Amino acid sequence: MFFNYIFLFMLPALSYLTHEVLDFCQKLLYISDKFDPTMSQLTQTILSHAQSLPEGGLLSPKEFLHLGSRAAIDQVLSRLAREGKLFRVGRGAYSSPIQGRFGVRPPSTESVMKTLETSSGELVVPSGASEANALGLTTQVPTRDVYLTSGPSRKLKFGNREVELKHGNRSQLLLGKSPAGRAIRALIWLGPEQTTPIALATLKDKLSTQEWEAMRQARARLPSWMALVVSSIEKFQTQK
Repeated sequence: MFFNYIFLFMLPALSYLTHEVLDFCQKLLYISDKFDPTMSQLTQTILSHAQSLPEGGLLSPKEFLHLGSRAAIDQVLSRLAREGKLFRVGRGAYSSPIQGRFGVRPPSTESVMKTLETSSGELVVPSGASEANALGLTTQVPTRDVYLTSGPSRKLKFGNREVELKHGNRSQLLLGKSPAGRAIRALIWLGPEQTTPIALATLKDKLSTQEWEAMRQARARLPSWMALVVSSIEKFQTQK
């Protein structure tokens, strides 16, 4: 019983020492890595490759497996991110910081989305809320940065800003980035109750006859209420 009391009394001190020892070991490992020729060369190779990429170019640990173990590569990438020489955009994705007029900044969202499309083959488009605002169908400004993707849902970090990628359904991604595709996403976000004659008149001014025809050709893949709206657009235009 006496030793139990002693142990309980010393527990906070042991916990403090444990943290101190771990912190010391991490610093020691960091210093040893910097003076390790192999790790130093790996660091320089990764950093040089990162700096050779255009804005928004992404690095993956898998690109460097021929140079070292996965643990060593992850360690180098993590250290470069802590030092501010790389941004950790997402899980297993790093990008170089950009030197702008007002200092260092993360890569632009658009440049990273373009890289994702090129590297993974997925389609990435702005959310319906963003499209509706851009097309003048609503004055509401989205409070979050959301994109729709044909790939998996995930979150990306751009410094202190977070961007959400949400897996979109077939209707949301229909016709891709074309003006007709943008209009479809905007109308889906508005819904049947907010898709008013005023909203349709606004879209009429924004879209060409060819884009309306593209929407009509896609009616079979649209929600029923939207297919009806697209089908009756000529009647609506005649009444205007």
